[in-house]
Formats: sequence, structure tokens, C-alpha cells
Amino acid sequence: MQDVQHVGLAPADPILLAAVASEYVGDVIDQLNDLTTEEAAAVIAHLPPDRAVEIFDRPELSASGDLMLALPQPFAAAVLKGMSADRAAETLRQLDPVQQTALLALLDFQTAASLKGLLAYRPSSAGSIMTTEFVSVPATATVAQTLRHIREVAHSRETVYAIYVLDPQTARLLRTVTLRRLITGEPEALVISLAPDLAPIAVEPDTDREEVARLISVHDLLAVPVLTPRGKVLGIVTVDDVIDAIMAESAEDVQRFGGVEAFHEPYLQISFPRMIRMRAGWLCALFLSEMLTASAMQHFEDELQKAIVLTLFIPLIMSSGGNSGSQATSLLIRALALGQLRLRDWWKVAVRELPAGLTLGAILGVIGVARIAAWQKLGIYDYGIHWPLIALTVGVGLVGIVTFGSMTGSMLPFILKRIGFDPASASAPFVATLVDVTGLVIYFSVALMFLRGTLL
Repeated sequence: MQDVQHVGLAPADPILLAAVASEYVGDVIDQLNDLTTEEAAAVIAHLPPDRAVEIFDRPELSASGDLMLALPQPFAAAVLKGMSADRAAETLRQLDPVQQTALLALLDFQTAASLKGLLAYRPSSAGSIMTTEFVSVPATATVAQTLRHIREVAHSRETVYAIYVLDPQTARLLRTVTLRRLITGEPEALVISLAPDLAPIAVEPDTDREEVARLISVHDLLAVPVLTPRGKVLGIVTVDDVIDAIMAESAEDVQRFGGVEAFHEPYLQISFPRMIRMRAGWLCALFLSEMLTASAMQHFEDELQKAIVLTLFIPLIMSSGGNSGSQATSLLIRALALGQLRLRDWWKVAVRELPAGLTLGAILGVIGVARIAAWQKLGIYDYGIHWPLIALTVGVGLVGIVTFGSMTGSMLPFILKRIGFDPASASAPFVATLVDVTGLVIYFSVALMFLRGTLL
């Protein structure tokens, strides 16, 4: 990336500039995302600052950090200052520390200090997605005074979903009053009298954003206050911030499920070297893991030479175990993410997955036995005089492997979460690799049990 030095923007397309100035922001962003960084910056730099702020305040704008760097410094400073605090922090978070410092130096002390505070929070925490723009009044304020205060500050607040009532002495949060309750209250009534007699639902700055999303969903809220240990309001996390965060989290989980390092940029904007770096590490790790499969097959080399027919079913066995493990992993990761399960519930999951794995394995086993019998009887393939034992080996092997896959796929997310890793790291490729190796051991162990003295 370039440093914060505005080099001279390309002339903006007059037709595009006119469209950007008049269309809905969502449509404008779609057009800007199709342009190069230099072209998009040239268009934005010709807009009124308020319109540019409106564009940068939307999370759908791609590479907003690079775009901010490409703007003239005074214009960039005006846009950053006008943006909502959480979106400005997210834009800066896309840049390296040197570039962040250079942009922050363009701002006034108060705005820069506020953004530095937001940047200090862990990326997936409530503090990282909160906005410091909220409406608060002392508990001594009346409804009329509160409404007048909202009219005075509304232009500088991202949203006004609720009013936070503070202790006049300590500034601790006492109650939360919804805007609807406020506008229906008597003008001379104290604003605190409109609030339910319950402690406000709030979170701490380091609360995970998934927990914030759960609270908003469970309590049907539009915003959640973020408090210090002493109960002072640092900011609020709004429902739209949570939606954006969860969509980003879901995208990362999908990428990890495919064995790819998580990324935020659109696919076509990722450079080729970075694409290789993102994929090569995971592929190498999976390849090295799959080497254990070769080692397992080498261990059973004598059995393979004696009963070459067993090799025909290795792909069937391995894929069935991997598929069952992937199914269980997907179900469990979603349940953990939605708060439907806790770590202490692992045994409940095990009790459900064990019979589920046995049942699914039996279903596949019956299909496998039926397929071998049909091919033998119809003359499609001759498995030899011991074909019933081969069919039994495949059927019982499938029961064992699918059961093991289901148990492994369901327990691995709990293990990873317990040791502090993202359960999404228990992606389908890793589960499949683990089940592949163990599946071969199970398969050949069953073969030794049923075919010893005949083919083996």
C-alpha cells in the first residue's frame, strides 16, 4: 500500500459522477466496487464531503482503507471525522500501523483519541464494533428536556435507538429508555420513570461479538450498551453492526470449512501471491496429514496382496467416514455459534451422535452389502467364492467407520473450543483426513476378523 500521500487523482467520469451524486448509496457502492482504487477515489474526491461520508459509512464498500489513502489528505480527514466511530475504526483497521498513525495525525485530538481507543480492542470483541455516539441524560432530566437534548445532538449521533439514563454523580448507567417510551411520556415526567425497573442488559468491551448477537436476538434489542467495570457507558453495539459482524464471521467460517485462510477482500481483488499463500499452507498441512493414510496402507500391505479385492472399496469406506464426520462438524459448529450448546453439553452430544452414527452406518452398510450381492448375482463383477464374507466386511466396516466419523466430527469442535481455538478450524478437510486414516485401520481390522483363514 502507498503511504498517506495524495499523488494526483485521475479525472472523474462526468456521467458516473452525476450518477454517484444522485443515486441510492447502495447502488453507488456497487458501481464503485467495480472500479479500481484510483478510479473510485477520483469519483469520491469530487463529491461533497457529506456524500462521501455516507458512502464510507457502509460496510459494503470494498477496500475502504485503500480508498481513504488515495484521497487528498484534507478530504480524507473530513470524511474520517464525519464517519460513525465504529466504521472509521474498521476502515483504519484495514491498514498497517504506520498508515493508521499518518491518517490519525490529520484529525483533531478528541476524534483521534476516540478512534485509537476503538482500535485497541480485540477485532472480534464488542469494543471493536461499538460506536461511541449515543444519547445519554442524567436521571434528573425530564422527558421534555431529553427530547430537546435529542434534537440538539441528533445530527452527530449514528442512531438513536434508546436513551441511556445515568447517575448524575457517578455517570453509571442506571436504566435504558426506548425512544418509543420516551415520545409517549408526559413532558414533565422524569425520564427514569419511563424505564422498566430492571437492570439494563449490557456487555463488557471484551465480550465476543457472537455473544452480543445472542443477547440482541434473545432480548429483541436494537442496541446493547458497552460498559466499563464501574458501569460507565463506553459506547453501544447496534443491531446493524452485529449483522455486519456476523456476516463477516460466517464468511470466515465458510472459508475455513474449505481449508482456506480467512480473507475479507472480494475474490478478484486478492493478489495472486496472496492467494497462493492463503491456500498453500492449508494444502501442505492436509497433504502431510494424508501421508498417514499411505502409512496405514503400507502397514496392511500383506493383506492387500492376498485380497486385492479389498482395495476396490477403500474410496467408498474413506469417503463415507469423512462425509459423516463433516455432517456432524457442521451441525455442532453452528449450534455452538448460536449458543444452543455449551462446553458442558459434550456428553449430551456424544449420547446422541453414537446411536446416530450406528444407525447411519447400518443404513450405508445395508446398501453396500446389497450392491455387492447385486453385482455378484447379475454377473457384473465376480468377487469370488467368498463374496458373502467380503460383503459382510464392507457392511460392518461402514458401521464402524461412519460411527467413528460422527463421534469425531461432533467432539472435535468441543475440544478446539475448550483449548481456545475457533471451532470452525475443525473444518471438513481436517475431519476427513483424521477419519481417512482411522477408517483404514477399522476396515482392515474388520477384514482380518471376517476373512482370516479364507482370503487372508
